[in-house]
Amino acid sequence: MSEWFSDFTLFEKVYWVITGVATLLFLFVLIGTFIGADQGDVGDVDAEIDADTGAGFQFFTLKNMVSFFAIFGWSGIASIDAGNSKTLTIIISVICGLIMMAIMASMFYYISKLVSSGTLKMNNALNAIGEVYLTVGANRSSIGKVQVKVQGALRELEALTDHDTDLKQGHVIKVIEVTKNGILIIEPQTK
Repeated sequence: MSEWFSDFTLFEKVYWVITGVATLLFLFVLIGTFIGADQGDVGDVDAEIDADTGAGFQFFTLKNMVSFFAIFGWSGIASIDAGNSKTLTIIISVICGLIMMAIMASMFYYISKLVSSGTLKMNNALNAIGEVYLTVGANRSSIGKVQVKVQGALRELEALTDHDTDLKQGHVIKVIEVTKNGILIIEPQTK
């Protein structure tokens, strides 16, 4: 191994050292990403936040820098093996590294946009069709429960009605209003 390394010029040795270290770090970062070791900066937040609070496009991150040097090194070694000059090798290496950083930053930016909060927004229940689960008292006399599909999931929610008769289990209903405290106002669904 030492004979192989000693045959290189100083320029080639620098590229091989950068490549070896960066590739090893890249493997650690890759393995850490797959096992979830990079989740330490994500906190649990229970508050409902309507604003877009994503991290945005981040070009200079640890992952991007590691990938820059890994691609920088490998493209430089390939350029040296192709017989290119030192100046052209450095230019090719830097361009390849920057392209990789841009790809990584874009990829993580767009992946972060795929995340949804999962917070139930009661107004999304408006005009939903569902079924009475526990009897809802006539003229808002008692709170019952209904099963309604909201945001792609079947939910069991509290409901009241202004209808003159109780709405019993199995009755098909439509949500016509949502109160400020999150109770659904329903009416019987007519066909």
